[in-house]
Amino acid sequence: MNIERFKKKPVMGILRGIDEDIVEPLIECVIASGLETIEITMNTTNAPLLIKKAIKSAKDSLMIGAGTVLKLDDLKKALDAGATFIVSPTLVPEVIVHCLDNNIPVFPGAFTPQEIYNCMKAGATMVKVFPSKFCGPDYIKEIKGPFQDIQLMACGGVNKETIKDFFSNGASAVAIGGSIFRKEWLQQKDFSSIENSLKELLSKI
Repeated sequence: MNIERFKKKPVMGILRGIDEDIVEPLIECVIASGLETIEITMNTTNAPLLIKKAIKSAKDSLMIGAGTVLKLDDLKKALDAGATFIVSPTLVPEVIVHCLDNNIPVFPGAFTPQEIYNCMKAGATMVKVFPSKFCGPDYIKEIKGPFQDIQLMACGGVNKETIKDFFSNGASAVAIGGSIFRKEWLQQKDFSSIENSLKELLSKI
């Protein structure tokens, strides 16, 4: 992952529970929307295979990483598949250490001030504030008060109505999943709705 490229368009898509047969058209619609960064969660069936397939389809148009990485075994599988960054819902020390030792951007999840501070001290590239939807943009603003040097990525509750507020209240990045990659759209292979929703979301920033 080119972290500077990500910071220029700091929106990360989350793909969870997708089927292998939709990877190629899904990646095509993501590229067409202008989104440049996605993660495929490791609790998705055949996640390493999906990561490989997504990378092959995207070429250099997308930065592709692995999410929901909770143990070293999953981390190694993700990296072997070609993932260029790692995301977790919480702080997993051995995952952080491996990523730091190998210069891999890593986004551990946290919620409370103590958890966010622990992630920063551990060496997080950014701290994923999860789930952000329960406290919203105001929580990001409050956290940035004492922790102004910590880069935060809001995850949860980010949509076209809230994305501006998250950024204006101090988020360095946001992650979006089910609000755009809706289960019904994926099942119906309604890629045009996904593409148009992504375009609308990105236009807000």
